[in-house]
Amino acid sequence: MPDFQSALAASSNIAASCASGSPLQFILKVASRCNLNCSYCYVYNKGDNTWQSRPSIMPAAVFTAAVGRIRRSCQSSGQTVAQIVFHGGEPCLAGAARLKAWCREMRDGLRGVADPHFAIQTNGTLIDEEWIAVFREEGIRIGVSMDGPAAIHDAFRVDHRGRGSHAAVEEGLRALLDAGLSPEVLSVIPLNGDGLRTYEYFRSLGIRRINFLLPDYTHDTKRSAVADPRATPVADFLMPIVEKWCRQDWEETEIPLFRQIAELVLGGPSRWDQFGNGPMGIVCVEADGAIEGLDVLRVCGDGMAAAGLSVLCDDFERIAAASELHGRAIFEGISVPSDCTGCPERDTCGGGYLPHRFSKERGFDNPSIWCADILQLFGKMRELLSVSVAETASRQAFLRLKQLSNREGDASSP
Repeated sequence: MPDFQSALAASSNIAASCASGSPLQFILKVASRCNLNCSYCYVYNKGDNTWQSRPSIMPAAVFTAAVGRIRRSCQSSGQTVAQIVFHGGEPCLAGAARLKAWCREMRDGLRGVADPHFAIQTNGTLIDEEWIAVFREEGIRIGVSMDGPAAIHDAFRVDHRGRGSHAAVEEGLRALLDAGLSPEVLSVIPLNGDGLRTYEYFRSLGIRRINFLLPDYTHDTKRSAVADPRATPVADFLMPIVEKWCRQDWEETEIPLFRQIAELVLGGPSRWDQFGNGPMGIVCVEADGAIEGLDVLRVCGDGMAAAGLSVLCDDFERIAAASELHGRAIFEGISVPSDCTGCPERDTCGGGYLPHRFSKERGFDNPSIWCADILQLFGKMRELLSVSVAETASRQAFLRLKQLSNREGDASSP
């Protein structure tokens, strides 16, 4: 384990030294419809109906307005790299030619201010040679949503006739890999699924970046999926993978969830909105131009993601004044839940992912619904890295001092 620990410690040091600025990431919901109907989808199947009133594809005028707002945001903040994520719905419904033209428009619109870095999150069913050519020509990073082998994937990710999508997704993934591209798989953890089998399936395909996501429920809805309050299905799924990844695969397979936990245990800052309670730094633009903060807040209630703003008439920075919730979540971070006081992972976990903290009774002042699972994961990582809670606190203090010293040194430079 020493090589793994050294590499993670180095990355935590680098992260701490670079954490003084928190640039915004811009998620463009270029399609508000989807060719699949995944049962757990927070856009369509969690009770929020705002998608119904939006155009199916983002109009050209809205995209142009979004480019202008992104330019103004980068100018005012000094941000020189703009992370642009094409999202949906299913963004490939917009068509390859249109997305290519949008990339060119974004580059032209940000020229001299910021360099756009493009990514797309797709269900993978529409990928063909034309899309592969656009991904390559425009340098678009690709995330494909896939939950595992057919038996797992097709239990949730179905089309509008209830038919499984696994075969089409795997075909799209293989086409990307055969073309020499390196797609990331985004996998929602299947409760009661076989974690090691799922992980080995992805590796057998040649996937080398796997992003596991904790399922999106709140304190009011978790019981519909997990009847036993003592159960830890997320930890049960992930624990065998953690062990294998840390001991054997960490150099050749990237799992952002595990790397973030490891960096936090080693005293580094949070660089992911699942943990750490830092500012999320994400703004979404819907197909009609509506500006939203964290779109997954749809799982908390109808309209919860809305901020009442639009790129047609508002800058992104106005969200802080328009919505206290979204402003704090994006630019500051929401307070750690009061029940987390005294928890050994309070300053690493930070209460967990914001939507998973929600209840109608107490708002976001709750620990994550996956609190017990998260504690098991942090405990396993501490065991594998041989890092105690006290040592994490010492490392955090050291890195804060180092960061402060670096800032003071930069300020005193001529």
